[in-house]
Amino acid sequence: MVRFVTPLLLASLSVTAFAAQSCSSSSQCDEKYPCCSQYGECGTGAYCLGGCDPLASFSLDSCAPMPVCEDKTYNWNNLNNSVTQDKYLGNASTADWTYSGKVKTEDGNLIMTMPANSVGTLFANNHYIWYGKVSGKIKSSRGKGVVTAFILLSDVKDEIDYEWVGADLTAVQTNYYWQGVLDWENAGNISVDGEDTFNDWHTYEIDWTPEKVDWVVDGSVRRTLKKADTYNETSKQYEFPQTPSRLQMSLWPAGQASNAQGTIDWAGGDIDWNSEDIQTVGYDYAMVGEVSVQCYDAPSDVTKTGDNAYIYTKSSAMESDISITDNSTVLASLGATGLDMDLGADKSSASSSASNSIPTSNGGSGGMTSNITSSGESNSSSSSGTSTTDSSGTSTSGFTQGTATQDSGAASQNERVLRGSLFGVLVALVVLVTI
Repeated sequence: MVRFVTPLLLASLSVTAFAAQSCSSSSQCDEKYPCCSQYGECGTGAYCLGGCDPLASFSLDSCAPMPVCEDKTYNWNNLNNSVTQDKYLGNASTADWTYSGKVKTEDGNLIMTMPANSVGTLFANNHYIWYGKVSGKIKSSRGKGVVTAFILLSDVKDEIDYEWVGADLTAVQTNYYWQGVLDWENAGNISVDGEDTFNDWHTYEIDWTPEKVDWVVDGSVRRTLKKADTYNETSKQYEFPQTPSRLQMSLWPAGQASNAQGTIDWAGGDIDWNSEDIQTVGYDYAMVGEVSVQCYDAPSDVTKTGDNAYIYTKSSAMESDISITDNSTVLASLGATGLDMDLGADKSSASSSASNSIPTSNGGSGGMTSNITSSGESNSSSSSGTSTTDSSGTSTSGFTQGTATQDSGAASQNERVLRGSLFGVLVALVVLVTI
């Protein structure tokens, strides 16, 4: 978990001491801090936005409604459509992406960077996708312990992903999960043509319908998952990704020493903070070109009372438990929650601190947490006739893709969101700004 905080942080909000309460589907948040972030901690504000887990929150409506899908193509001439998490209150019409880490745009491409001893970069789209096609033109990172990811991740941890392990530049790994249930049999590798995934551009697509998922590389379907093949005879349900998800793109240090040994081994070994790329350009990196999102129609039997937001209506969190409404997705302040979206609108009724309104990191070997780095940079530069935008938070502390791992070094169920996603990264990575 990482934290986004600005020196202003809504000056009207009072600062209070806060130790984040842990949360899970079996231990929900209390009413005061009702929203469970994807990192398993309770709070308000940003905790209630992208990644807020309704099953671990105080109630299903503690999380803010999810902005509906939007057909759009993204290019990277600048970061004008992107904000850090401390500046996002749920209005996806004014900010398509939230991000953390040190990022650059160059020649129309997004460069996700990871300097030595940092936590990498995460970009998360603020519009949810409930079936559709996402496409990204990508050059992966390289080097053992370095992982690039392009995933769809829902708030209840349905997931469809591509991941590139920097120790193997001949293939991309694919995986899927249903409500975070660990099943190592879901993974599959796809070989990629060309020199390698670092030097060559390739286009990777996830084509997701209610009946199947296709993983498509350079226009060719390379793997298909049929919903019919995911039926569980015991539970009498389909364990198939089926809930609104956000597109997330990430670069993260899976091979850092604080992670479980299973994660380090999967990533190809300990990360080399003195790698060739760190020596020559100052960071490990992955490059993203054009990204596109094509929305498909919602299921024909969906309950629809509007067209602005998705909401969960039942805790079983299946496809039939999603409705489309006209509910607002925007919080009035970082003290607000889905239970009171307008709290803090008058700048006098909210009481919140940085700690309980922006998801934070507790560190630990299993939380995909790296050493704290501090840069305080936000500038634009130009060299060799190439315009580069360089943005980062004042500091970063810890990149978490799950909760703590087991002491044995084996991956816990939550750590699978490390391996199978980014965040699971998953997924969102945030920037801690020291006031």
